[in-house]
Amino acid sequence: MKAPTSATRKLIAAAGLIAAAVLGGFAWQGWRNDDPGEGFASGNGRLEATEIDIATKFAGRVDDILVGEGDFVTAGQVLARMQVETLQAQYDEAVAGEHEARQATAAAQAQIAQRRSDVAAQQAVVVQRRAELEAARQRLSRSQTLAREGAASRQELDDDRAGARSAEAALAAARAQVVALEAAVTAAEAQRVGTEARVAAVQASVARIRADIADGVLRAPRDGRVQIRVAQPGEVLAAGGRVLNVIDLADVYMTFFLPSELAGRIAIGADVRIVLDAAPGLPIPAKVSFVASAAQFTPKTVETASERQKLMFRIKAQIAPELLREHLEQVKTGLPGVAWIRLDPRTAWPAALSTPLAP
Repeated sequence: MKAPTSATRKLIAAAGLIAAAVLGGFAWQGWRNDDPGEGFASGNGRLEATEIDIATKFAGRVDDILVGEGDFVTAGQVLARMQVETLQAQYDEAVAGEHEARQATAAAQAQIAQRRSDVAAQQAVVVQRRAELEAARQRLSRSQTLAREGAASRQELDDDRAGARSAEAALAAARAQVVALEAAVTAAEAQRVGTEARVAAVQASVARIRADIADGVLRAPRDGRVQIRVAQPGEVLAAGGRVLNVIDLADVYMTFFLPSELAGRIAIGADVRIVLDAAPGLPIPAKVSFVASAAQFTPKTVETASERQKLMFRIKAQIAPELLREHLEQVKTGLPGVAWIRLDPRTAWPAALSTPLAP
């Protein structure tokens, strides 16, 4: 008898594996339709994950998209770029305006220093005019004495009196000039305040435009996988226009529904086993992370025993992020399956729901 060839042996082995898988699938299908016990409940659902829309902050044209659908991305990775030539021109203009405002501030400061110098010089003139007035008054006093004694002429007395009055007028004019120069200092200081405010305003514009330019580079906010590429390079998007849709593979869960009499017995953190239709022999461990506080289906005003069964509560079973990170390549959202929940923590899991992945 001729020995089977290597190809024949491979075909036989493959047929055996297929038969075993089919039998295993039938066995699981038969088991899943049976109630594993009083301490368990189940609900149908699909794997879901947190979705993040990568969108542009401002209206503009898409310059480049660096990732494709299905690509894994890490937090901070550059995913796409928007055209920012217009923003760059605005930034250059704002920077030039900042330099101009700073020059105006420096000029205002120099003007203040000059005006203060003028005030100091004029105050010295006031001191000089005060001394001249004092000398003129002394001469007038002496002339009056001499005139009463007949030692001075009337003309000399009139001249000294006129000199004293002229000195008083000069002192008053010098004092008025000091006030005018001090007002000029105040005006220069106000001008400096205005230029400093202009500098602050332009600096704010520079910072805003710089932030807009930075926002033109679209980065991944967290690790995940690109699910949908919404836009293409060259497209013009409105503000908030979507470019990519990314799913967070560290936040995967299944949502299912249970009737009120079962939902009332479920605690946050209760153990769950998720069994996917695509992998019936590999239960995935999870924890209850959410139980709805209100029923999803509202019954009629008069509730019968059967109508109370319509009170369905939404349950969310969260898969541990550390477990997901170990199997990122295998994580697929949208897969249907069944979530089995253990109502009594003292009850052991059946063998079919025991998993080596369990913590």
